[in-house]
Amino acid sequence: MMCSGRVDMSFIFRAFANGNDGVFVGTCHLGDCHYVTHGNYDALNMVMLSKKILAHIGLNPERIKLEHVSAGEGLRFAEAMNEFSQTMRNLGLLGQSEGINQDALKLKLQAVTELIPYIRVVQNERLKVRFETVEQYEEFYASKEFEKIFNELIGDKLTLDQIISLLREKPLAPGEMAVNLGITSSEVSRQLNNSAMQGLVKYEESQKRFALV
Repeated sequence: MMCSGRVDMSFIFRAFANGNDGVFVGTCHLGDCHYVTHGNYDALNMVMLSKKILAHIGLNPERIKLEHVSAGEGLRFAEAMNEFSQTMRNLGLLGQSEGINQDALKLKLQAVTELIPYIRVVQNERLKVRFETVEQYEEFYASKEFEKIFNELIGDKLTLDQIISLLREKPLAPGEMAVNLGITSSEVSRQLNNSAMQGLVKYEESQKRFALV
């Protein structure tokens, strides 16, 4: 058994990339850290951010579950696992119930995985919060303050990384990218316009397509 604070975000998204339909993380109760490191607070913060990322790429955030359960609560642990297993059965295969095809799913998870080192920096510098209750964490992650930070520093980069990955294969029109990624054409166009100004992509008039520079 290891401290839940050592469960890295990369572990979670590697599990999804390997085809798992859900990820369960068990931690000590808040205020009752077994290792006196308060790693359970770090784990809660990481899991809630991971849920937001999952929702951003179009997957159900309920596919990640964090449960506060001590080593002496065997029955509660069994109940929690049974409940999570039922949730997974109800949700079905990863991506399938969300209407995401396997190619798009692979692209989305790859974009997250590649961005995790950067996300860690954002979390440590802008999103490293410490509250006393789960409800306070939930309130923060539902706040406009969090949404602003997430969209500006993480969400946009995730979308752009997916677009760049598509363009590595071949030039595409905004509408084609929107269909592949399951996002709106206006969002794709916004990202492309910003990227064009930065010299990352170019519009090929002859093909009516965008391509990498």
